[in-house]
Amino acid sequence: MSRNYKFLNPEGLYFISFAVVGWLDVFTRNEYKDLFLESVVFCQKEKGLEIHAWCIMTSHIHLVFRSVKGQKPELLIGDLKRFTSKSLVKAITENPRESRKEFLFRVFQKRSRKKF
Repeated sequence: MSRNYKFLNPEGLYFISFAVVGWLDVFTRNEYKDLFLESVVFCQKEKGLEIHAWCIMTSHIHLVFRSVKGQKPELLIGDLKRFTSKSLVKAITENPRESRKEFLFRVFQKRSRKKF
């Protein structure tokens, strides 16, 4: 999916989907789903994200949303994704029970410009 979302009406209602890098099954663990939900709650309270429907799949997320505080939808979703990805990388790094850590970071590294 394109990283450059095209929102023609800043106040419109939109459906978007976005996937974990490499379509990895990151959201199989509840603590990782909870991190995404914390990001959503923050964006609802602080940035004007209004969620109408959502679905967290193991490797991707679907949202029906709109922006209600005048924030451009593309910036709002960018903030949501950026904060969530940083939180997930930190949680995976610090999770002693994460058996897939090396595999996940190897794929993240292959598909990213950043070092893990």
